[in-house]
Amino acid sequence: MLNSQQSSKECGENDDTIRWFAMSAPYRRELKAKEYLSSKGIECFVPMTNAIVEKRNGIKQRQQVPAIHNLIFVHCSKNIIKELKRGVDFLQYRTTPKNGKNVPITVPDKQMQQFIAVTQAANDKLIYLRPEEVDIEKGTRVRLHGGTFDGTEGIFVKIRGKRNRKVVLLIEDVAAVAMVEISNDLIEILE
Repeated sequence: MLNSQQSSKECGENDDTIRWFAMSAPYRRELKAKEYLSSKGIECFVPMTNAIVEKRNGIKQRQQVPAIHNLIFVHCSKNIIKELKRGVDFLQYRTTPKNGKNVPITVPDKQMQQFIAVTQAANDKLIYLRPEEVDIEKGTRVRLHGGTFDGTEGIFVKIRGKRNRKVVLLIEDVAAVAMVEISNDLIEILE
């Protein structure tokens, strides 16, 4: 399970610690923000999926599109983000309430690497979910062994509206991705 919440001290205003920030680029400008940040040498990630898109001339075409609109993950320090926001003013922190304050959501490096690996696996059977669509309380933490997702940790859950159980990789308060059904012999239950 991905635990994205950090203490407000760890995400202080003048922080030079490099971490993954979950950010929003409203009005579907996540690719524009990614292009700008990449041109400045900043590592960033937008989860992509394949979709059938209808062009203005009525022709349907398969192409890669953002899987979760308005979401971009940025890997740098808070101080650098403050500087970058001058060039891309629509980029906003995604926050979570903590101790009466809205704290920027960050994702630990290891867990972000797992999320990137899963979402880049070119698997059309991935299902992207909002956090409220996953019933975490009933989930069991698991680690997968073998195959594309070897070593990935997630939650084994039943998703509302789906018949089968899947392993879900969750970034708390941001998003979740449900992977294909995994056979029981590839799953290790974590305590």
